[in-house]
Amino acid sequence: MSKKEQLEKLNNQMSACSLCALRKNCTRVVPGEGNPKAEIIFIGEAPGKKEDETGHPFVGAAGKFLNEMLSTINLKREDVYITNTVKCRPPQNRDPLPKEIKLCWLWLEQQVKIINPRIIITLGRHSMDRFVPGKKISIDHGKAFHQEIPGMGERTFFILYHPAAALYNGSLRETLIKDFKKIPKVLEKIKKEK
Repeated sequence: MSKKEQLEKLNNQMSACSLCALRKNCTRVVPGEGNPKAEIIFIGEAPGKKEDETGHPFVGAAGKFLNEMLSTINLKREDVYITNTVKCRPPQNRDPLPKEIKLCWLWLEQQVKIINPRIIITLGRHSMDRFVPGKKISIDHGKAFHQEIPGMGERTFFILYHPAAALYNGSLRETLIKDFKKIPKVLEKIKKEK
């Protein structure tokens, strides 16, 4: 089975998931989308209102900013894979609870195993905490870390602020763009190490 077919099968399983209470209150599951053979996976926190309505990740204002940043490094959404730590919208866009992130982990773990990216880019604190615990986003943004993850093996993680943070705090916009532009160099370094 191709990676595309494996992801389609997984997406169908996710759509039928009711492990946590989030599924009861959301319109639809938002599994993620992009290139099944992507070298880069972006992992955000949770779907928002627009994502819940459309079933696509990062389609609101934060998604537009993510698209802008991708173009600064000559990439499009179709070149990467974009998903979240939880696949259903939390009520009133609240932060996902640790229990919800834990229950949704099996889906995220399988996505990473199927795609097998060279680098995982965490967007925001919740995604960062899940993969590289003990870090502070205000200190560690724009840095790469190697981490052994049970079920996923050793992976490289690159920490970024969530694009939405730049929408609420204009001073973070330049920081995020500057950090984003480091991605090709980090990717090149990973390729040379392997």
